[in-house]
Amino acid sequence: MTEDSGARLRQTDRRPVSRILRVTGPLVEMEYTGGIAMYDLVSIGPARLPGEVVAISGHVVTVQAYEYTGGLAPGQRALPQGRPLSVRLGPELLGEIFDGLLRPLSGAGDWLLPGAGRTTAEDRTWSFHPFVTRGEQVSEGQALGEIRDAGPLRVKVLVPPGGGGTVDEIAEAGDHPRDAVVAAVGGIEVAVGSLWPVRRPRPVRERVDSHEALNTGQRVIDLLFPVARGSTVAVPGGFGTGKTMLLQQIAKWCDADVIVYVGCGERGNEMADVITELSELQDPRTGGRLADRTVTIANTSNMPMMAREASVYTGMTVAEYFRDMGLDVVVIADSTSRWAEALREFASRTGALPAEEGYPAGLASAIAAFYERAAAVTTLGGDRGSVTVIGAVSPPGGDMTEPVTAHTERFVRCLWTLDRDLAYARHYPAVSWAGSFSRDVPVLAAGHRAAGDPAWTRRRDRVGAVLAEADRLADLVDLIGIAALPARERVSVLAGRLVREGVLQQSALSERDAYCGPEKTAALADAVLAVADRCRELVDSGVPAASVEEVDFGPLLRTREDTGPQDAAGVAARRDAMLAGLGELRP
Repeated sequence: MTEDSGARLRQTDRRPVSRILRVTGPLVEMEYTGGIAMYDLVSIGPARLPGEVVAISGHVVTVQAYEYTGGLAPGQRALPQGRPLSVRLGPELLGEIFDGLLRPLSGAGDWLLPGAGRTTAEDRTWSFHPFVTRGEQVSEGQALGEIRDAGPLRVKVLVPPGGGGTVDEIAEAGDHPRDAVVAAVGGIEVAVGSLWPVRRPRPVRERVDSHEALNTGQRVIDLLFPVARGSTVAVPGGFGTGKTMLLQQIAKWCDADVIVYVGCGERGNEMADVITELSELQDPRTGGRLADRTVTIANTSNMPMMAREASVYTGMTVAEYFRDMGLDVVVIADSTSRWAEALREFASRTGALPAEEGYPAGLASAIAAFYERAAAVTTLGGDRGSVTVIGAVSPPGGDMTEPVTAHTERFVRCLWTLDRDLAYARHYPAVSWAGSFSRDVPVLAAGHRAAGDPAWTRRRDRVGAVLAEADRLADLVDLIGIAALPARERVSVLAGRLVREGVLQQSALSERDAYCGPEKTAALADAVLAVADRCRELVDSGVPAASVEEVDFGPLLRTREDTGPQDAAGVAARRDAMLAGLGELRP
């Protein structure tokens, strides 16, 4: 035994050892022996199951266990670790799959046994290239160097928060293990990887307002309900409305630098589909695999329940790690309803006074604390970065008034409500234009004006007005028939159909239409609005409304499929041809 290992053993022996008093599901009570604080990590039982202290009352400590507790019994040992639940952050995150505690799942076998260690490439070395020299002055958050073989992104090694000063030592360029110390700054050693508590937000210099939209490639979102970088989104929808498909599309096509996909409580087959498709999809930026700049955290419905609760904080911590390098990160949580169910289950075990539908009274605070970690920021190192959070909500029976949906709607900036009737009518994405909103529109409008697109606000408002007018007339059409309406209102109904079918519908299975660039989105909206305006002019000049309705609008509706994702010029050509055909109509 070396001197260092002997010292570590003696230090371990000095930790207070507790006895388990009671076990009920994921709740474990143990005796208080001193030296234990809230949110400390605890190793429970012979298998050293991980748990976290969530309450201390008198001589009893309540722990939520992150593994299956079958076989635990009163009298067995519990060992406090003296530190909060933390995860290791480093270059090995990109392209990998982890469980809710950020333990690698690769090589873990078909069954995850409680207490079993997870395998990872701990013996892998990383190519480190320094940016600074010995004796140089650096501040917290400044890049000391970068890892150049971590995939399509170069992962920076930063001065830790609270650090800074003189560079005492800096490693030479070359390969180093994950735990290798590559620098010493102000007497503090800096390694390739580092630990960070998942419930503690990583510090930043300041939060800033973002005027730049996150382009998702989905027209109904980018046109009507855009989201700013660093903002928050909720995606509520009942069973079968396409939540997972929409989130997968955003993960594939949005223009973020890093995707953190958190599967918290969803079905294992859905998570497997996400992993398979991401590994097969080509990254439009780099030409490699899209999975290489994605971090997947899988804690499905058949995995430990309370690890599901921790998984959203784990995903957020990973996102903040890459944000601090000046990157734009998107966190996709599917779904926050399953996360809330874990909170409800544990609250019932502790005997906490339940609120509406059995959820804990602190549900709203927990949801708010999760979403408020999203932000566009100036990092400690002076770079600009962002974390955008998109959380799916699965209301039972499609009830949008249930607690998780209602509380989430209070705290998010954007709401993309999925409509069952649209989904059953095979209209995808089934985002309801009447039940959704975006509070980011005013700031994004200013950004579009600055970027040279002053017509963005008017285009969006006109599309929304066309849809609202068509919805207003829909019930009247069902009652008295389209032929009984005045000519201009018949054109309004036609315009609503053209917008729905020619702009808002989008096939996730189409090679050309799965993704749509901002220029093509604008061109499609302008084309449909121009055709609708021409139809109104015709009926105003005396052309019968029936003659206008009999025109073959198929070429216009097929434009989204027949042109490439960025082909705005092709859309304009189809528009001009359609307008020329309408010009042949005479009163």
